[in-house]
Amino acid sequence: MVGPALLGTMVASSLLLAGLSLAVALAVYLTMGAACVAALFAWGAVTIEVTATELRAGSARLPLARTGEVTALSREQAAALRGPRADPAAFLLSRPYLPESVYVEVAGRPASQPYWLIASRRPAELAAAIVKARSAAATGPYEAHEESHVK
Repeated sequence: MVGPALLGTMVASSLLLAGLSLAVALAVYLTMGAACVAALFAWGAVTIEVTATELRAGSARLPLARTGEVTALSREQAAALRGPRADPAAFLLSRPYLPESVYVEVAGRPASQPYWLIASRRPAELAAAIVKARSAAATGPYEAHEESHVK
């Protein structure tokens, strides 16, 4: 993969060779660099929330009543579920800079999504929050304003 700096340098160099000014080449280089930075920030800004009724990972939602087994995975286990043992129908929220993940089985194993694999900085905390919220929802009232935000 060509890095953003190298790509920008190549474009700026080609603009100079095409006879455009240094100012135009620099403007194109800076614009491309800013676009790459903005894209990376947007990609990494996904929020994972556990509420009283559902698990939210980015724009995807899973009712807690439909969650089965929840497990914090090590780096090796997560890599296996993203690679050789992956189910193409699974929901993956994967980020390459977060090697550990949380496995959430979808109860009833619908054909559309057998499990969710969510990359997290703190997988044990996220797994515990999901289990706690699911238990509270099943046993009694759970304060609606209480939410867990774990990245």
